[in-house]
Amino acid sequence: MNAPDLLKMVTRTISFGRTRAVLTSLGITIGIAAVALLTSIGEGVRSYVMDEFSQFGARIIAINPGKNVTGGMGGILSTVRPLSLQDAEALRQAPYVEYVVPVVQGAGAIEHKQRTRNVDIFGVSADMPAAWRFAVAQGRFLPRNNDARSSPYAVIGHKVKQELFQGESPLGQLIRIGGMRFRVIGVIEPKGDMLGFDLDDTAYIPADLALDLFNREGLMEIDVIFSPATDSTYMSALIKKMLIQRHGREDFTLITQDQMLTSLNSILSVLTLAVGLLGSISLLVGGVGILTTMTTSVRERTSEIGLLRALGATRAQVLSLFLAEAVTLSTIGGICGLLLMGVVTTLAFLFAPEFPIRPHVPFLLIALLLSSLIGLIAGVVPALQASRLNPIDALRTE
Repeated sequence: MNAPDLLKMVTRTISFGRTRAVLTSLGITIGIAAVALLTSIGEGVRSYVMDEFSQFGARIIAINPGKNVTGGMGGILSTVRPLSLQDAEALRQAPYVEYVVPVVQGAGAIEHKQRTRNVDIFGVSADMPAAWRFAVAQGRFLPRNNDARSSPYAVIGHKVKQELFQGESPLGQLIRIGGMRFRVIGVIEPKGDMLGFDLDDTAYIPADLALDLFNREGLMEIDVIFSPATDSTYMSALIKKMLIQRHGREDFTLITQDQMLTSLNSILSVLTLAVGLLGSISLLVGGVGILTTMTTSVRERTSEIGLLRALGATRAQVLSLFLAEAVTLSTIGGICGLLLMGVVTTLAFLFAPEFPIRPHVPFLLIALLLSSLIGLIAGVVPALQASRLNPIDALRTE
C-alpha cells in the first residue's frame, strides 16, 4: 500500500462517515478558533498600546523624582531634593538637548461665566507642543518666559473649548482655574484618547503657576527630548551626571522611551502567549474527541483490518492508515477553525473597526500545526491497537 492508496483510503473513510467526521472535528475547530482569536486580540492590544506610546517619539527621557530601586512608595517619599524648574533650565543648556518640558499634573475646575468643567491640568513649558508632538489649532501656545514668574496664560484642549465656550471664540477670554485667573491664548488641536485618558479634556498653564496652584514643592517629571545625532545611552549618562552634580546624590530615576517600549512589548507579548495557551485548553477537548472516535472506529473496523492484513498489509501500514486518518480529521478541524476566526475577524472589522484585533500569521500557522500535532498524538493509541490485531482473530469477528 503506497502513499496514494493510503490517501485514497483515508479520504473514502472520512467521506463515508461525514457526520461523524464533522462532529469529531468540531472540537478542534472551536479550539483553533479560540486560540487564533485570543492571540489576535492580544496582538491587537499590544500594537495599540505600542502605537499610543510611540506617538510621542522615541527620543524622550523622562526624569522622575526619587530612585525607584529603593522600593516602597516610590521616589517621591525618599527624594532628598525635589526636581525643580532650575533643574529643567540647567538640562536645557546640555548638548544635544532639543526640548525640555517640566511637568506638574493635577485636576481642577475651570470656570468661565456660569459654566464650570472639571478637567486635567498640566503645568508645562513653551516646549511642550514640539516635545509631545501636539499642534496648536487656534492662537498660540504658552510663551517662553525667562522672568521669575510666568504670565497667567492658559491653553485649553478641544473638548474644553467646545463644552465651556460653546461656539464662542475662547481666545482672549478669562477663565478661573482653582481660583486663579488665566487668559486663554490658544487651543490644542483634537488629539483623542490615549489608553482611556481624554487628551482633549485638558488645560495647560505655566509650570511655575501650576506649582503654586497645586501647592507642590517640586516637579512631577521632566521630559528631555534629545537630538537624533546622539542616542539614549549617552544622554542618560549625561543627564545623570548633571543632576548628581546639582543634587549631590542620585535621588531621581531616568526612564528612556526605548526602555519603556521594550518593557511594554515584553509584558504584552507574554500576556498574548499566556492568553493563547489558555485558549489551547479547548484543543485538549478536541483531542479527546478524536481519541474516542478513532478507538470506536478500530472496534467497528476490526474485520476490515483483518482483511487488510490478510491481503499483505504490514503493521506499519495499518498504523500509518489510522494515524493519517486522525491527523486528517484534526487538520480539517484546524482549517475550519481558522476560517471561523476569519469570519469573526471580518465582522469585527465591519461593525467594530476600533476593536483591537490583529491576526498574527506566525500564531495562525502555529495553531494549525498544533491541531495536526494533537491529531497525531490522539491517534497513536487507536493506531497501535489496530496494528497489533491478529489477522485471523480480526477476520473471525465478521
